Amino acid sequence: MFKAGLIVGLINVLLVMTLGLYRGTFISVVTLERIVFGFMGGILSSFVASGLSPLVEMFFGYTSDIKLVETASLDKPIFKDLMLQAPGTYHHSIIVANMVEAAAKAISANHLLAKVAAYCHDIGKIKKPLYFIENQINGENKHQKLAPSMSSLILIAHVKDGVELAREAKLGQAIIDIIQQHHGTCLISYFYNKAQEQLKPGDTMTINVEDYRYPGPKPQTKEAGLVLLADHVEAASKTLVEPTPARIQGLVQKIINKVFSDGQLDQCELTLRDLHEIAKSFNKILTGIFHSRIEYPESAAKSGGSKRGPDGDRDSKSTKPDSDRPAPPPDESGENLKRLGMS
Repeated sequence: MFKAGLIVGLINVLLVMTLGLYRGTFISVVTLERIVFGFMGGILSSFVASGLSPLVEMFFGYTSDIKLVETASLDKPIFKDLMLQAPGTYHHSIIVANMVEAAAKAISANHLLAKVAAYCHDIGKIKKPLYFIENQINGENKHQKLAPSMSSLILIAHVKDGVELAREAKLGQAIIDIIQQHHGTCLISYFYNKAQEQLKPGDTMTINVEDYRYPGPKPQTKEAGLVLLADHVEAASKTLVEPTPARIQGLVQKIINKVFSDGQLDQCELTLRDLHEIAKSFNKILTGIFHSRIEYPESAAKSGGSKRGPDGDRDSKSTKPDSDRPAPPPDESGENLKRLGMS
């Protein structure tokens, strides 16, 4: 803000000098006074704008970059509640924010808005954290005792809960819109397929697919589309048993193709060129997260010959996919998206 005021002041000085030359009063006390007042006027305008911006945001629902910077602080009560009550979701949100920020810079979107929205997109899970697999402990899955339709309702509700919490925390309409749009009208395929499997032969009851879709709306901006894509990709990356760069690239490709084919990006401004850059950014971030490590000699001696993975950790069971997001879907798109993210 101060830099903008300084630029305005300098432009005022140039205009006063130009008018002084035109009128033949360049060397005069009046021109000197106008130069001083013009420069000071530009500087003072930055202070006035800084003081009035909170009032403008309050009365007109405008979200400035200054407010986004304040919201990005993870010391806010809403983020502390998320960290304590839903630590798995908190960690997921941090990774999604990193992915979104890098991709937004690559496609010239508002990276600050996208990052803050990614921090906040799943705050609705605070109300029922144990119904989301990233927060479940000891392998206990509460959805095992519920009907698929009830599980679907609980998962869909986290979007509405997130919007309510964002309004209470006064996060701004831009953030609220992205929270509402970050699942679009995606299908909760896990529970939809489970409901289909529970139908008995000859059963006349049919499964309404709309009952297993998020209510939307679909992403309306580039930033909302980025959060949707990063949310799906990060969740699906947990299902990779051996996350090599090639497998990560294939996973990112499949998820983006699936979202694109499902029409979730139809109402935002993301182009095929943007999707290509987004895929490259996601590949880079996820490859860095799942980087391999060398095995230290002392660790090998203590392990007693037990098998270790490429990252130096003992073999463990693969993480199950999040229950509110589909596992890596098959590539159903055409040739137009096959090379997304390729160098």
